Amino acid sequence: MEHNHYGHRQRLKDRFLQTGFTGFDAHGILELLLFYSIPQKDTNDLAHELVNRFGSLSGVFDASYEDLVKVKGVSANSATLIKMIPQLANAYLNDRNDPGLVLDSAEKAGAFLLSKYVGVTNERIYLLCLDNKLKLLNCTLMGEGSLNKVGFHPRRILEQALQCSASAIILSHNHPHGTALPSEADILMTRQLYDMAQILEITLRDHIIVAGDDFVSLAQSGIFTEV
Repeated sequence: MEHNHYGHRQRLKDRFLQTGFTGFDAHGILELLLFYSIPQKDTNDLAHELVNRFGSLSGVFDASYEDLVKVKGVSANSATLIKMIPQLANAYLNDRNDPGLVLDSAEKAGAFLLSKYVGVTNERIYLLCLDNKLKLLNCTLMGEGSLNKVGFHPRRILEQALQCSASAIILSHNHPHGTALPSEADILMTRQLYDMAQILEITLRDHIIVAGDDFVSLAQSGIFTEV
């Protein structure tokens, strides 16, 4: 029985090495992942339980550590491993997006920013500083917190822009459990920052709101005139 169990594990690993996750369903991906925190026991049933409990693969990865360890069979090591995956993906995508990237359209900026919010379940504000050719100088996390409680501090945002000698900036924040549509507060915040930036001869090119794998560009929505 142990030999058969070992053989199943090896076959699953070999399959992944040959084709990646192509053809794997959600519980198959989790079953393979859990091999590395549960070295001896069968992980198939636990993988099914996790998907059933949290509804989907992304639901498992988005679940809190506290909720994960409440599931029978999920150890501290397994919960930590699961929580590492979206953050690892985030770090990988961020590392590929080097400074010098030209963000001259809402599509390019949105695609870049989507990678910043992979696996993020709380609200965050990012500031992209651009030079006069719209090359990315840096991307700075300006604030984070619980839902609806991320502080908006235009002075800090503009201080950061001045510090990196930005000619233009793009603001972004996320709606972790909502849609990417802007609220009245989002629109007011955008107009306020746009006016303040103009005084300093800095162009607010866009404010991009992210929700899941979707984003909305306020510049394209006509909230302000710069595109």
